[in-house]
Amino acid sequence: MTDADRTEHENQYRNESGNGNRNENQNPNPNRNGNQHGHEAPQESQHQHQHQPQPNPPQSRPLPGPQPASRALAVPDLSLVVLVGATGSGKSTFAARHFKPTEVISSDFCRGLVSDDENDQSASGDAFEVLHFIAGKRLAAGRPTVVDATNVQPEARAELVRLAREHDVLPVAIVLDVPEQVCAARNAARADRAGLPRRVIQRHQRELRRSLRHLEREGFRKVHILRGQEEVESAEVVMERRFNDLRHLTGPFDIIGDIHGCRSELETLLGRLGYALVRDELGRAVDAAHPEGRTAVFVGDLVDRGPDSPGVLRLVMGMVGAGHALCVPGNHENKLGRYLKGRKVQHTHGLAETIEQLDKEDAAFRTEVGEFIQGLVSHYVLDGGGLVVCHAGLPEKYHGRTSGRVRSFALYGDTTGETDEFGLPVRYPWAEDYRGRAAVVYGHTPTPRANWLNNTICLDTGCVFGGTMTALRWPERELVDVPAERVWYEPTKPLATEAPGGADGRPLDLNDVAGRRIVETRYMGRLAVKEENAAAALEVMSRFAIDPRLLPYLPPTMAPCATSTEEGYLEHPAEAFAGYRADGVREVVCEEKHMGSRAVVLVCRDETVAAERFGVPKGVSGALYTRTGRPFFDDPEMTESLLQRVRECVEGAGLWAELETDWLLLDAELMPWSLKATGLLRKQYAAVGAASGAAFPGALGALEAAAARGVDVASLLDRQRDRAADAAAFTEAYRRYCWRVGTEAADGAGESAGEQPAGLGALDGIRLAPFQILAVQGRSLAGLAHTEQLALIDRMIAAEGVRAARDRVTAAEGAADRPGLLAPTRRLVVDTEDEASVAAGIAWWLDLTADGGEGMVVKPLRALIRQADGRLVQPGVKCRGREYLRIIYGPEYTRPENLKRLRIRHLGHKRSLALREYALGLEALDRMADGEPLWRVHEAVFAVLALESEPVDPRL
Repeated sequence: MTDADRTEHENQYRNESGNGNRNENQNPNPNRNGNQHGHEAPQESQHQHQHQPQPNPPQSRPLPGPQPASRALAVPDLSLVVLVGATGSGKSTFAARHFKPTEVISSDFCRGLVSDDENDQSASGDAFEVLHFIAGKRLAAGRPTVVDATNVQPEARAELVRLAREHDVLPVAIVLDVPEQVCAARNAARADRAGLPRRVIQRHQRELRRSLRHLEREGFRKVHILRGQEEVESAEVVMERRFNDLRHLTGPFDIIGDIHGCRSELETLLGRLGYALVRDELGRAVDAAHPEGRTAVFVGDLVDRGPDSPGVLRLVMGMVGAGHALCVPGNHENKLGRYLKGRKVQHTHGLAETIEQLDKEDAAFRTEVGEFIQGLVSHYVLDGGGLVVCHAGLPEKYHGRTSGRVRSFALYGDTTGETDEFGLPVRYPWAEDYRGRAAVVYGHTPTPRANWLNNTICLDTGCVFGGTMTALRWPERELVDVPAERVWYEPTKPLATEAPGGADGRPLDLNDVAGRRIVETRYMGRLAVKEENAAAALEVMSRFAIDPRLLPYLPPTMAPCATSTEEGYLEHPAEAFAGYRADGVREVVCEEKHMGSRAVVLVCRDETVAAERFGVPKGVSGALYTRTGRPFFDDPEMTESLLQRVRECVEGAGLWAELETDWLLLDAELMPWSLKATGLLRKQYAAVGAASGAAFPGALGALEAAAARGVDVASLLDRQRDRAADAAAFTEAYRRYCWRVGTEAADGAGESAGEQPAGLGALDGIRLAPFQILAVQGRSLAGLAHTEQLALIDRMIAAEGVRAARDRVTAAEGAADRPGLLAPTRRLVVDTEDEASVAAGIAWWLDLTADGGEGMVVKPLRALIRQADGRLVQPGVKCRGREYLRIIYGPEYTRPENLKRLRIRHLGHKRSLALREYALGLEALDRMADGEPLWRVHEAVFAVLALESEPVDPRL
């Protein structure tokens, strides 16, 4: 469509009358006024839908001659109502009787706000600035607004009409035409207006009389004139639902993308969705109903380009007429409708084929088609406001609004003003900026596959061009598609990922992450990232992180359990179990906490998969990175060796086929801790151990010698012995998690009880303990129960064991004792409401930590648990062992005086941080599973890293 053609269409919708939403199940709208002021036709302000019939709306203007004693005034439920009348005509009384106090904005009240005197006319300019500001804020928020002022002058009303247009609502005028003597008597009865000159009322009356015939031309879409006191007092305001407001319809729905005359594919798709077709005596499909009462919703572009546009229209019109479907117009229906009304349009973009096909139908059918198209509404708001369906997409500010601008956007979308190499307009990517609560489902722009982007999805998958026809099941959010039977129409340009949300998308952009950001998540709503935190994350990401294409997820921080009151303990499992019991979680799984470094493993089946899915260069088959996105190994070959080992275990376990995937994303611990924490160990922990080892023997020797000479140093000696024992325990605690790896491990020169034997070449001594499969091709597995997750991982470990047993035939002596790469995660399921089960969990933890273990992580057995109020439950809390905490809090932390001080821990911020990072991680996984572009996945990943720079006690 050319820009000129598009402008012509938009002007038609602004200037022509008769765009009613009428079909055989809807009552006609008697108010068929012209649409000359940029507002959508009247039908969208008072919709009567076939699912909920309503009586005929009252006429907006009184007919000539005597009027009935009672008048019903139809007012759209979202509109700007302007009361017009001379001073003393009773506008404030009328407003108070028919509208909420919060809906009415009085010029007198605003005058009082700025001058402390409601009758100070010198303050009128400032007062109306305040009035217009408040009215604008209410309209922007979708609140009906009533302006109580005289409004008898055209210039005063013009500003209000402009305000209504700006916010895409209908302006409605209610005129109170009351005799002059009545106005004068009312003013005389008010102390503050007793001295009002009669000429003021007379001037208002003259201006009012001159205005009555011109209100519609000024832009008011409804004008109600009440003549005389009796009519004013007997009038009743009737609030009407807008045509596009179908929030009361909750589905379930099957939303079907662009059809373009592909009737056969539509029938096939309806069959796959479970609809039963109804055919007429000639065998033509004229209706389709779902046995479970589901409703089909068509996003428009039913016609043009395809082989049977009349057949599609006949089926869709029958479904809509029977109440089995809803339909919004596409730009192709708009053009066809104008052609059927005798307008001059260009027979391009498939319209010529549709005209030729319709010429074979009878005149009655063509008339029915014209009336059907004429009655289509630009968009629908459904399911309590959580779903919006339109043809070309719609920003949140237009949802439920009624104007020519809204209709134009819903039909055509928006363009940048540029054209591509094929001469077609470049579409403005509105969905990239969308952050609305309602899901927006649309079509219009062909894309190879439908993908979610910012809670929007384009269902035009180019069936007429040889692609597929796609439907979205709502609220299930499931996609169902059928392939085209053939290429029915050669596209102007190849079917490519042009619609927002395509797999390729656009390149990463600094503006996506710089400054203060709001990230929309499915589990915690909108999460804010502060500007200073974004700057810190950008520094890390740009300098140290791996290729962002291989960085689809960062793990969240983990909150500790509540502080223990048990003697000698800072953390204890009893608090973890009690916390989950209070949250309504009965079953939890306790997982051994490995003392290593958090690692994320992205392993592809081979290099080809990595290149096709993640766009990485040859020689790369995945990634191994830390919780801050840095590579674990400086040597890429070492990374590939580890990935190859994991790949073989996945293959041996049969998970590629079972999970129907060519790649896996794993959450794991990589050991030993010293592998990545060598600098920390040497500078912080080893230095303390070395200092104590040097200081205490001499000090103890001197005190023991003094005691031998009879000096009373017993209490001091005991204290120093206790301190020396604490220092030795500190050293022993951190050394458990350090051992040599690689060639050093092969030499057998272990540093501690944690020494591991060799057997994996460069990976000798390295252990990887996976504990969750995060995602696979096309789906996130974060919601899979943890016991099921660990069962899958056990199969990988078992597969490595089978391979090791096979390799022992040719292995050197002693190789049978060498461990593999993968380490198991011990676990125990605990019933938080069973005292015996809780006691068993505590005993299990004590055994783990007595052997030098770090502790355990307690998680709800089922993932993604919410509390009764809808808030997410902590996905896991760590309960660290008494000796391990000595590393964190210092050698002497267990002394009673120190424990008393350390028990004053502020956990709220840490827990909030853990939940926010968890929600962002889940969002990143869902976006990746949905095939959203890299910048969308990266947005959530970057936010996790940014939150990590929030100030919080690092010991927690």
